[in-house]
Amino acid sequence: MNSDILILARLDNTRLPSKHLQLIGDTPMILKLVKRLSMAKKFRKIIVCTTTDHSDDQLVEILEKESILYFRGDVNDTIKRLLDAANHFGTDLIVNVEGDKIYTDPLFVDKIVDELQNNHVDFVIGNDSPNEFNPFNHLIHGVIPAGIRKTCLEKVYNSKITNNTDTGYHEFFTKSDLISKKYIIIDELSKKDIRLTVDYPEDLELAKKIFQELGDHFHYYDILELIKKNPMLLKITQKIIDDWKINYEKNVCDFSLNDVNS
Repeated sequence: MNSDILILARLDNTRLPSKHLQLIGDTPMILKLVKRLSMAKKFRKIIVCTTTDHSDDQLVEILEKESILYFRGDVNDTIKRLLDAANHFGTDLIVNVEGDKIYTDPLFVDKIVDELQNNHVDFVIGNDSPNEFNPFNHLIHGVIPAGIRKTCLEKVYNSKITNNTDTGYHEFFTKSDLISKKYIIIDELSKKDIRLTVDYPEDLELAKKIFQELGDHFHYYDILELIKKNPMLLKITQKIIDDWKINYEKNVCDFSLNDVNS
């Protein structure tokens, strides 16, 4: 089965404008992420999934210049964009990486592929509980991507009621009774309040410091060790954790599903 990494990225951001093109060192963030993901072993292609909106033209220009595969799809329906990209490239198993998750660990990319290939699960994601999905754990979701079978993606797409799945789309899968799902729980990641994503200027400031210290080729345990030695790094993003939660709860999409495929 074809296992591909699909990176969701768009430039129409308000909190950190054009965040995927922000520089870390002298390299745009999206290129840092692609470079890191290329260290994984169990994938066929890396594809950046952006939108047809003109605001993403600059992103596409950079991807074309760097010979990085891309797909332009629906502006507001993230699930449709992923499904259309998977159909276009013949993807069976999707490693779903969000473009602001630049710390995504290639070790977990390979683990996600193994889970989808070797177990009877439709959807797999990192979590800090075996029972209830926690979208607010920025350490776990910062390093562990999601895995989705295309057949599962089709089922959720055909069942959802809304066409706006831009914020919180993973919860369509975690809340659905139509699919089988699995949570990956790593104890050393479950009990730490560390924000690893890039959505605000403070996140970018932290990312620059981490990449300056660790380079491009590092794993989650290197980040934990760095923060253990330099706990003051967490002060950089501490004040925006509550702001992000408020924004998420304000903009999260409607998870209503029809039961036509149950």
